[in-house]
Amino acid sequence: MKCPFCRADDTQVIDSREVVDDNQVRRRRECKKCSERFTTYEKSSLNLPRIIKNDKTCVTFDESKIRAGLLKAAEKRPVSSEKIEQIIDKIKQYLIKNGNREISSQRIGQELMKHLKKIDKIAYIRFASVYRSFKDMQEFRDEIDKLIK
Repeated sequence: MKCPFCRADDTQVIDSREVVDDNQVRRRRECKKCSERFTTYEKSSLNLPRIIKNDKTCVTFDESKIRAGLLKAAEKRPVSSEKIEQIIDKIKQYLIKNGNREISSQRIGQELMKHLKKIDKIAYIRFASVYRSFKDMQEFRDEIDKLIK
């Protein structure tokens, strides 16, 4: 790590601490040349698979799209932002463990619904109605009947 003050390459880690809720490591460093101290943050870089959309195009994984969909589904529901972030983290873990270079958006949607169903049934139905493109009330009714059973 280069010193931001004198640009020397020789720095020493004085203290390391995990940053809670952010999967980061905070490191306090000292430059051996100029003795200045500074802080760095390290976060692991994840190689997430590319997403194959319904029209067969490939896009990079964008957690903000998932977050927006979940927030919309959970709007005016007792679902905390923390729960939404936990679902997103679980989806990212699923994608990493899956090990494939590509995954369909349908598979991600199914995983999202699985987690959302455990948290809030109404938010689940809202998300499912968009994800599955319900065409009429009967499809809503069928999905609600499945939840009731």
